[in-house]
Amino acid sequence: MFNENMQYRYMGKSGLRLSALGLGGWTTYGASVKDEDTTASIIRHAYDQGINFFDISDIYEKGEAEIAMGKVFKDLPRHELVISTKCFWPMSDDVNDTGLSRKHIMESIEKSLKRIGTDYVDIYFCHRPDPNTPMEETALAMTDLIKQGKVLYWGTSEHSDEQLRSAHMAGNQWGAYGPRVEQPQLSLVARKKYHQETAPACESHGMGVVTWSPLASGLLTGKYDDGLPEGSRLKRSERLRESYLTPENSERVKKLKAIADDLGCTRAQLAIAWCAAQRAVTSVITGATKLEQLQANLGALDIEITDEVSTAIDKIFPPTLGET
Repeated sequence: MFNENMQYRYMGKSGLRLSALGLGGWTTYGASVKDEDTTASIIRHAYDQGINFFDISDIYEKGEAEIAMGKVFKDLPRHELVISTKCFWPMSDDVNDTGLSRKHIMESIEKSLKRIGTDYVDIYFCHRPDPNTPMEETALAMTDLIKQGKVLYWGTSEHSDEQLRSAHMAGNQWGAYGPRVEQPQLSLVARKKYHQETAPACESHGMGVVTWSPLASGLLTGKYDDGLPEGSRLKRSERLRESYLTPENSERVKKLKAIADDLGCTRAQLAIAWCAAQRAVTSVITGATKLEQLQANLGALDIEITDEVSTAIDKIFPPTLGET
């Protein structure tokens, strides 16, 4: 696939190219969006506009996101898609149906492939670090899946520099493939760890970066300027509300509007464009519950984050924001 309106970036030092914007299934397809026609229209439009990277996980609605998105993928050219999914979180009460053990990885990939309806996934992520499984066990299991052709690349999510070093050391010591991509959180209100640890570590290991939650669960769109709308994500989730919706962040988001207005874009578009412009970022995973939302998100590709714009944003959202 090639679309002249889309940016395609190499995933670290691999030869794989991803669209600068990806489309993810977290909390949407099979969850807040259950209508198959709506799901299909969004994914097909994303594909038509040059998005080739689609991100899922087995835990998203306990497999329903994989099923919902997989139904649409079957009508698209498989070789033009970069499909990722993940494992780690418990999928049942069974003691081994969790973590990054060889057993859980090998069994999880088979279930995910069946739900998605594909013979392989391009990227298989370890959804979180597993303190109970040796890294070499995980790396060797992923290596076997790569040799079997069920996985093309494997990646990590929310792993520390030390954990990434351990994963690559497993390759040197055990002949395993190392992870080629990390998936961290990155937004204007969650950036400290990324700047101080994640980006330098990924560059050091030649890894690509695909980021999640660029809009901080909708906070950066301005939808919470006047309170909590009914049915909104922060209204539904106390955990996310406590993390993002502070008085300080609310004021920061309001100040962001002036910069967005000067650029002729929305705050959401500016927040996504800022993520895409950060060091080491390969692709920004976005979400969309409506076709119009996807179309708006794609407008972020037209925004240039100049040094002047970056400096103005940093004055509102300091690089130290977010937990380490």
